[in-house]
Amino acid sequence: MFTMPQGIDLLFLHKIFFPGDASRGGQSVTQQAMEAQRALLPYALCAFAVGLPIFVWAGSHAPNTGWIVLPLMAFAIAWGGFYGIVSWLREPQAQVLSTQVRVQLLGGLQWACAIAAITAFAEGAGPMRAPLLIMAAAAAVVCVFFTAAWLPSLAIVAPAAAAAPLAAATLGPPSPELTGLVWGAIALSFALALILNRALRRQFALAAERETLIAERARSEAESRRLAQSKSDLVATLSHEIRNGLAGVAHVLAAAAGRSGRQAPSREQLCAALDAANDLVAVLNTALDSETAETGGLSVDIHPFDAAGLARDIVLLNRPTAAGKGLEIALHVDPELAEGAARADPTRVRQILVNLIGNALKFTVRGRVEVRVILAEAGRLAIEVADTGPGLSPDELERAFEAFNRIERTSAGVPGAGLGLSLSLRLARLMGGELSAHSAVGVGSCFRLDLPFDPDARLAPLPTEASDAGPVAAPDERQSFRILIAEDDALNAAMLRSILEQLGHHVVHAIDGRRAVDLAKVCDFDLMMIDGRMPSLDGPAAMAEIRALPGPAGRTPIVAVICGDAEEAAECIQAGANVVLRKPVTVSAVARAVADARAPQADAARRQTA
Repeated sequence: MFTMPQGIDLLFLHKIFFPGDASRGGQSVTQQAMEAQRALLPYALCAFAVGLPIFVWAGSHAPNTGWIVLPLMAFAIAWGGFYGIVSWLREPQAQVLSTQVRVQLLGGLQWACAIAAITAFAEGAGPMRAPLLIMAAAAAVVCVFFTAAWLPSLAIVAPAAAAAPLAAATLGPPSPELTGLVWGAIALSFALALILNRALRRQFALAAERETLIAERARSEAESRRLAQSKSDLVATLSHEIRNGLAGVAHVLAAAAGRSGRQAPSREQLCAALDAANDLVAVLNTALDSETAETGGLSVDIHPFDAAGLARDIVLLNRPTAAGKGLEIALHVDPELAEGAARADPTRVRQILVNLIGNALKFTVRGRVEVRVILAEAGRLAIEVADTGPGLSPDELERAFEAFNRIERTSAGVPGAGLGLSLSLRLARLMGGELSAHSAVGVGSCFRLDLPFDPDARLAPLPTEASDAGPVAAPDERQSFRILIAEDDALNAAMLRSILEQLGHHVVHAIDGRRAVDLAKVCDFDLMMIDGRMPSLDGPAAMAEIRALPGPAGRTPIVAVICGDAEEAAECIQAGANVVLRKPVTVSAVARAVADARAPQADAARRQTA
């Protein structure tokens, strides 16, 4: 009995017989061909049922009538097998295509065996040989027609069914009329079947392409709805946070201006207003990063860095906050981390840790926060942030990682957009890491950041983080730079100039990109900060012209100051910007951008000195 090899599958047969359709949704085309062939099975049974009485009548007049039982048995087996196949196709397991291939081919080959038995009976039928042989050829023609829907079946079952009648007509007693009739009928049936198969394949390919387009359209619509919902949640969240933050700031400013009829605001009120403004800036920055991640515009710069040193810096920066709330904050570093380095984007890792440690301090009322940097396993480093806060239930912990989802039980009265953890999770996975957590209500929470670790890596300098309280040292020996800022908005230019001068730098202001290029040609600057969108000559065009200048002017570090759009950031980087700084700017962000932009030149200077 014929059996298909266990490893064969539908796609394999499909590629062998007509590989051109594979690129047009091959498996879907084949599925349609199989369904068309299954739809013809009942009609095939009817055709053989009509021919059975004729065969029995003709066989009863043959001298070897007793041997008719053999083709009848083969006919009964094939009939029963096909009836079983028709019933089996209604079962759930029949949906496996590779199984359908083996079953349908095996059923077709059973009919080929029945035709061979009829042909063998006809060879000993004496004067009834010709009519019986014509019946066998007619049965072969029926097999050819009913296998035309699927090319592998036409290529395997149809030749097997036609082989016996053709061999008998060719090798048996000479009869040119009979031989020509058998060969002509079967050849014509094959030609028509191939034409029909080609036409059906075209229809199946068009239907498969239509299904693909419908599926793609459904996916696009679902993605559009998801993005629309994300933007709606973003607007709703920002509206709430901006309204609350600006209301507090406006109240304090009104008191300072004497419009409330009361005395000037106290230092505590001013500090509260400053905290509200800083929280508002943090929410906006997180929202912009989250929206950039939603559109796939986030990028990371992965290289070795000192994760323990980075965690130590962030813990030191948060000690005053912890002390103000009466909390203890501690750092534990695994001694095995004396060598090697984590491989990730240190700026993004800092962003994640600032969020995790900030959340721990924000939601913990009493107790301690502990940061642990450990070597989790071979090739992996873990940074854990554990606290003694309110803790989360499993359901709350799962919802905490969803965008715009805040846990009301723990976050009531605490500012935030509900984006920090979801953004941190995206960033961790973008760097080849993972962010996980476990928690218990009333006990506390522990968030764990896993990152790739290379024990043989060489350390790269850590990105500096400036404090809003004062300037941050530059990465090289010089503390004061000559900086050109190109900004058409007077308020933004004044703010940026004030921050740079606070950091100890000398500033020259250009009102547009064209003026910036002209100044770059005649003046020596240590750094340029160029707005991404300006009249006359926009930021990317100005950066490209500066990069084309000969000599040191064309190699001057450039910081692109943008409004947070991922496409704008990509344009500036492509035009030659070293660092991207988003508005609204802060002292710490400007100091870090200056340090990052100047870092390559500082490293080159140190190498030349050495």
